[in-house]
Amino acid sequence: MKFAPLAILVLCAFVACTKDSKNDDTAKDSNETKASAAPRNPALTRPDLAKDKAPMVFKVRVKTTKGPFVIEVHRDWAPHGADRFYNLVKIGFLDGNPFFRVVKTPQPFMAQFGISGDPKVTAAWANATFPDDPVRKSNRRGYITFARNSLPNSRSTQLFINFSDNTMLDPPQQKGFAPFGKVVEGMDVVDSLYSGYGEMKAMGNPGGVDTGRLQRDGIDYIKKTFPLMDRIIEARIIEE
Repeated sequence: MKFAPLAILVLCAFVACTKDSKNDDTAKDSNETKASAAPRNPALTRPDLAKDKAPMVFKVRVKTTKGPFVIEVHRDWAPHGADRFYNLVKIGFLDGNPFFRVVKTPQPFMAQFGISGDPKVTAAWANATFPDDPVRKSNRRGYITFARNSLPNSRSTQLFINFSDNTMLDPPQQKGFAPFGKVVEGMDVVDSLYSGYGEMKAMGNPGGVDTGRLQRDGIDYIKKTFPLMDRIIEARIIEE
């Protein structure tokens, strides 16, 4: 079984629309406009304001262009990762994020997101890294993890959900990707995310997303060049 190289997890993936797909995209835009109507949180461009400690266990409902799914977070699995995710959700950072890298072939791998559709927000968080966590849970199907590069303490805002049991991401010698939660409802929604654009351009796929351009140009680049790409409409903490 072959998997994409670990380097693809570094922080920093053209189909003509039919009439129905155009209507669907209009609906996506309408939903995202409603979600963005909420007051803008100042922490979106001030990472130093997003420092709250997460509850020991909490759930997040993620509404996407394919439907909703629910993530259950366990702070004791990866405290730093849980805290960062909690704050990203609270300030609305994930709202509008595209699933810019959805890899299902040659083997199901992962769906990645965590780059803001607003270039100003992306720039503000560019250096907002946080400390590593030891790997206490395996990267099994449905588990969510922060992406990182080869440097210590390089996690920031990009995340991925595992489509399959990617245990090769666990060992410390592979820089140890530490899951902090798992999808407990709606994994079929995650499975249905559009994967037709494949790998990122940086990994040799000319038709894939240029993450540098996404960071510079934001969601307009995605809508224009990758019209079928699914996106997060909003992510909210479930109050229980």
